[in-house]
Formats: sequence, structure tokens, C-alpha cells
Amino acid sequence: MRIGFHISIAGGFKQVVERARQRQCETIQLFSRNPRGWKYKPLDQDDVVIFKQEVRRECISPVFVHMPYLANLASSDTPLFVRSVDSLIEDLKRSEILGARFLIMHIGSSHDRCKGIKRMAEGINRALSRVKNGVMLLLENTAGSGNELGSEFEHIREIFDTVDDEERVGVVFDTAHAFEAGYDLRTRNNVDKTIAEFDRVLSLRKLYLIHLNDSKTKRGSRSDRHWHIAKGEIGDGMGYILNHPALQGKPFIMETPRTNLKEDLMNMKMVRKLLSKG
Repeated sequence: MRIGFHISIAGGFKQVVERARQRQCETIQLFSRNPRGWKYKPLDQDDVVIFKQEVRRECISPVFVHMPYLANLASSDTPLFVRSVDSLIEDLKRSEILGARFLIMHIGSSHDRCKGIKRMAEGINRALSRVKNGVMLLLENTAGSGNELGSEFEHIREIFDTVDDEERVGVVFDTAHAFEAGYDLRTRNNVDKTIAEFDRVLSLRKLYLIHLNDSKTKRGSRSDRHWHIAKGEIGDGMGYILNHPALQGKPFIMETPRTNLKEDLMNMKMVRKLLSKG
């Protein structure tokens, strides 16, 4: 099992590994560009070389890239859909350049579930047909806010069933999102039930990453608010998730609130404590 955080790319990729080292990361997640905008610059090759060298030196693996937030492949708005597909294509390419094996994408929003899922699969098919590399696309479950798709495992299964090359897509299981969508993760028995349900609908073979986040909001709130490990509404359930037999060997990335290094170290210490108890 490898534990890490989402790491800022402020100041360039050459800054990432030192931040990861300070946080005791064994695996990392990062953006390849500004997550809240469409514009981007080509990757600086010298910066990338330093990043990849330091990743190897520190034995950080796997590396996950997260797509920007603006993309919505489920949109019925054609210009937004096309722009979102182009964004996915760009990040598939950038992930390969950065040496990342996985690219994470949020499942889109649509007022019509069936049309949205069909549109999403169409966008994924377009992008994967354009970029024939070894980067796997991972779909992340959602809290189900507004018109978000992906709050139920069945939504992701429907996307997989419509994607041409299912072997190039997998899943990120976000614990806060699942809890906020209504899956109970507070007790050992309910964690067992949720993971069994995931396996029944999607197969644990498709699970490549756990986003380990507690929730500031209650079960079924549909409100996406991450919180510190074992200090939120999931509470003791975080330990049951970390120590679940079916999840051993999977990487865990935290996206917990951060104002400084101290908070990340607090969360890493809690994770190590929960693992030692397991």
C-alpha cells in the first residue's frame, strides 16, 4: 500500500517532489496545468526532466494526473463538449510526457442521465481513438451535487459498457464522495457492504486508486466537502477503509483541506496510526 497527497505544481514541476518528500509521500497526484482554466502552455521540457529524475530518485509511484475542473464530457452543449474532448486529449498527452500512468477525470453533469452517459462515452471514445498511448483514464465517483452523474456505481458501469476500449478505463473511489452520495462507510460492516457492492457492479479489478478523504457533511448530503482523516462524518470508518483486505496493495491519495504543511503531516500521521491499529 502506498500513501500520498495531491501536490501543488506552483513554481513548476521541479518543486513537486520536494513537497512530496516533506509530506512523506510514496505516491502523488498533480495537475498538469491550471485546473480552473482552459488556457495552457506547453510543458517545459527541462522542468519535466528534473521532475521525472526526482520521482525516480525518491521511488514515488504511481504518479496520477488530475484533469482540470472545467471539462464536462456529458454536456449537451456542443462547444463545451468539443472543448472538453480536446482538454482530455491534451491531458492524455501531457500525462505521458510527465511519466504518469494514470489520468483522473471527473464524471460530467447532465440533466438527462441516459443522454449524459451516452455523451460521456462518446467523448471518451473520441479522445482514446486520437491518443494511442499507455495512459489509463480513471473515472472518479461523485457526491451527486446538482446534475452530477457518477454518484452511483451503476452510472460508471453504464459508461464502461458504452466505451469501445474498456481496458483503457478504470475507477478512482473517493470515500468522501461515496459517503456524501449515500454509501455508508462509518462501520466495518457497512464498509464491507459498500466494497462488495463496488465489486459486484464494477469489479475491484477496475479500481486503481482510492481518494482517502473524510467528509465534512453528512451521509447523503450530496455536498462535496472533504475533511481531515477520522475527524469528519466518516470518522472511525476511515480506519476500516484503510485496513480492508480488498484494498491492500492499492494506492491511497489524500485531498484533505490544506493551509500549510502541518495539516498534511497531521493527516499522514493519522493514516499511519490507523494502519498500525489494523
